[in-house]
Amino acid sequence: MKSSSPFIHSTADVQSQNIGNNTTVWQHTVILEKARVGENCVINAHCYIENEVQIGSGVTIKSGVYVWDGITLEDDVFIGPNVTFTNDKFPKSKIYPTEFLKTIVQKGASIGGGAVILPGIVIGSGAMVGAGAVVTKSVPANAIVYGSPARITGYVNTLQSQTSSTSVHLSSEENKGIQKIGVGDVTLHYLKEVKDMRGDLSVAEFPTEIPFEPKRYFLVYNVPSEKTRGEHAHFECKQFLICVKGSCAVVADNGYSRAEVVLDNPNKGLYLPPLTWGIQYKYSKDAVLLVFASHHYNADDYIRDYSQFKIIVNK
Repeated sequence: MKSSSPFIHSTADVQSQNIGNNTTVWQHTVILEKARVGENCVINAHCYIENEVQIGSGVTIKSGVYVWDGITLEDDVFIGPNVTFTNDKFPKSKIYPTEFLKTIVQKGASIGGGAVILPGIVIGSGAMVGAGAVVTKSVPANAIVYGSPARITGYVNTLQSQTSSTSVHLSSEENKGIQKIGVGDVTLHYLKEVKDMRGDLSVAEFPTEIPFEPKRYFLVYNVPSEKTRGEHAHFECKQFLICVKGSCAVVADNGYSRAEVVLDNPNKGLYLPPLTWGIQYKYSKDAVLLVFASHHYNADDYIRDYSQFKIIVNK
């Protein structure tokens, strides 16, 4: 299909010449001279777009949205009605900063109606911001956030794996107590558990039940319930996670699919092979997460940017 020129309603004030083909600009919208808008966008009525604004292709902006200097909306972003963007943490009348803070809404992210986005943050690719949320910090890729201040409540397109041992359906490796969760080679392990009147014991051996020889371990604890840990992958390091006290949720993502597992018993462990994006959140107040690692710490082994991770796993 041949591209056509943008459609601009007769009541719109569009000063920019950088409006992509097949883009529609509706009634009483203002777009200033230096703004750039990609192809196949829909900008609804009563919007305002300043000069230092970059809008990608396939973007939808609903009515009543003002996009200020320093804001970038990447391809396929959805902005709901009356979303409020800001670009100055300490605004004063007729006193302007040397440079406005940059806000980036990455590819495929969606922001619900009436949300407030503070300046200088990144809304990660594929993320979803709930209606009315007040976003004060950057949002990870694919995260679902809502509330004031906004908190992570889940991840999009995430399989909800079992949350307790009573709902388990083991795989063909039933005797070993190993279950695939639908994300590459990530596996949930049910470790040996012995209970009697003297107390409970959980035990596993390396490398038969935990599938590598560890070089180090670390503990994560005293994590506020709204905080998120992890948010990275490794080139080579393997990890095995056990919540030895309390509970937390782990999201495992191999770039093609993702699943969420709740670790809520010391006899449950989650194996994360290399090139698996791992996130831990929903910590209970008393949670203590034990992590065994196959390698010594090496900063160069970390992949901390989800966009880079997607590129690496898709090579």
